[in-house]
Amino acid sequence: MRALHYLRDRLDRAGMLLSGLCVVHCLGTLVLVAGLGIGGGLLLEPSIHRVGLGLAAMIAAFSIGMGALRHRRVAPSVVAIVGLGFMGAALLVPHGSKEAVLTVIGVSLVAVGHVLNLRRAKEPLSPEGDDCAIPNS
Repeated sequence: MRALHYLRDRLDRAGMLLSGLCVVHCLGTLVLVAGLGIGGGLLLEPSIHRVGLGLAAMIAAFSIGMGALRHRRVAPSVVAIVGLGFMGAALLVPHGSKEAVLTVIGVSLVAVGHVLNLRRAKEPLSPEGDDCAIPNS
């Protein structure tokens, strides 16, 4: 069980790193392509965004899902799912500022979901529960 907690912790951290790299990619691409007119072919490749969304979804599903099973809080999952929704919406709009805004909002929310998950996992489990807890079956 300890190995799963270690793995979940590492995946939460990897998810936050991936979110940060995504923001750098989005903003850097806008600056390079719009400002300097270079790198558009590679940096605007749609497969980069699909792969990024796939990785973010897999990492979030495992790490935040494992965290929810342990700490029984829904907030990290809800925040991450909303973020993944924004990232998915970014795939539906043409490249440019709208896509960047949707992606940055999405990856920011996914990163917040990972932060919440890490914080909740470090809290002691409370037997009385609270309003944000998943009810016991």
